[in-house]
Amino acid sequence: MRPPTLTRLALVAAVLAAAGYLLLLGALWLGQERLLFQPRTLAPDQRFDLGADVHERWIDVPGARLHALHLQLPRPDGVVFFLHGNAGNLQSWFVNVDFYRRLNVDLFMLDYRGYGKSTGRIDSQAQLEADVRLAWDTVAPRYAGQRRIVYGRSLGTGLAATLAVAVQPELTVLVSPYFSMQALAAEHYPWVPSAVLRYPLRTDAVVAQISGPLLLLHGEHDTLIPPAHGTRLQSLAPASKLLLVPGAGHGDIHQFELYLQTLRSYLVPNILSPASPKPGMM
Repeated sequence: MRPPTLTRLALVAAVLAAAGYLLLLGALWLGQERLLFQPRTLAPDQRFDLGADVHERWIDVPGARLHALHLQLPRPDGVVFFLHGNAGNLQSWFVNVDFYRRLNVDLFMLDYRGYGKSTGRIDSQAQLEADVRLAWDTVAPRYAGQRRIVYGRSLGTGLAATLAVAVQPELTVLVSPYFSMQALAAEHYPWVPSAVLRYPLRTDAVVAQISGPLLLLHGEHDTLIPPAHGTRLQSLAPASKLLLVPGAGHGDIHQFELYLQTLRSYLVPNILSPASPKPGMM
């Protein structure tokens, strides 16, 4: 028979462990923005030397002001509405502008609350999605009758998929997408209950409702968001196209020629037909 003192000690240890676990979950519930969003701020007078055709834009949203950059060509064939990843700001994301100039396609990119020059802070998924929709409603009317492309990368893919269901653009591009933030969190933090996550970002729940062309691009060596996420999403939207880029990881996929060639072919299909299926493309 176990001595009473040891039994009490074991019971106290179990209670303390459970209390610590609950406290940790509470901290995750309240402070998960610090884990999910990694913005870098910019000084209000920060200047962007990207050419005379790149303009700074401001979008007023409830409680904040969002900053954006807008490449505007003289007679564009359409616009790419770009939702970037969870780290950095426009200074690190608004790159390779000449790629879009050569395709004669405008580029609009937004910094979320707290990123770059944007004010405020992200408080909820609903707020984030509402900000994205307001930005779209501000920009999209300029391109009535032209090709409107919703592009999301990494964190931005879930936001892009939700927006695409609402506005049904001529093309949706998801680069390094997650099946859902819920599924991704379960892989990286299996000890955290899904109910704790306040940003489930259920790409899987909406992707099949995108009626227009859907292009999924994923690096074969992506360890942050494994390519299985892209494969699972493609299975939910059989009409979509999935390209697994050999040798590419998470942060460098845009440097691979196969990625650029495929993206180019979908952005301006009259210039170059979509690339023939490669290994990993379905």
